[in-house]
Amino acid sequence: MAGKASEPLVITPHVLLKAYACGIFPMAESAEDQSLFWIEPEQRGILPLDDFHIPKRLRRTVRQDVFEIRIDHDFDAVIEGCAEPASDRPKTWINSEIRRLYGALFDIGHCHTVEAWRDGRLVGGLYGVALGAAFFGESMFARERDASKVALVHLVARLCAGGFTLLDTQFVTDHLARFGTREVPKQRYDRMLEGAIARFADFSALPLVASGAEALAAVQAGPQAG
Repeated sequence: MAGKASEPLVITPHVLLKAYACGIFPMAESAEDQSLFWIEPEQRGILPLDDFHIPKRLRRTVRQDVFEIRIDHDFDAVIEGCAEPASDRPKTWINSEIRRLYGALFDIGHCHTVEAWRDGRLVGGLYGVALGAAFFGESMFARERDASKVALVHLVARLCAGGFTLLDTQFVTDHLARFGTREVPKQRYDRMLEGAIARFADFSALPLVASGAEALAAVQAGPQAG
């Protein structure tokens, strides 16, 4: 997918939040390259919170609480997991600057993790950025089957309960398309973004420890008014 990239830059957490508010985000060429570049896709991936599809088998897995879901428990471990090679991603774009920058956002409450644990071991999860009523998904990983998918369900539940109106996935992958992710043109995305960041949302509206049944109920209820 085509995007626009600038010259390498050094950015701060404050600048990063302003960039998200303008519809752009940073990436790196590789873990070894310490430069960051702005990306502004012409087609943006979004996952509509009122049209989130959960496959029947996954719904059963969520309800059974196969994984212990923790929120904002271990950011460093989550980003380390996201940086691991995978079958569809032999190399990572998460470099030391990405780790530093999003770690700083985590410290000030704008970056969040949803983590899947089993037997005291982190087996999957995701992280992203919250700004107003928009959530920008950054990356996810799984070390066990369905771990990242269950984390995604719990994320959507939390966003619905908290009054979020926009879940930005940046791009559309085959994995995300199964849940209803779609592309929207930049102009439409910009309008959605402007409306979302002007609203208040609460990432903590759902209890910190929420069961699978509670998560599914929140998804079923759909986005709540902020």
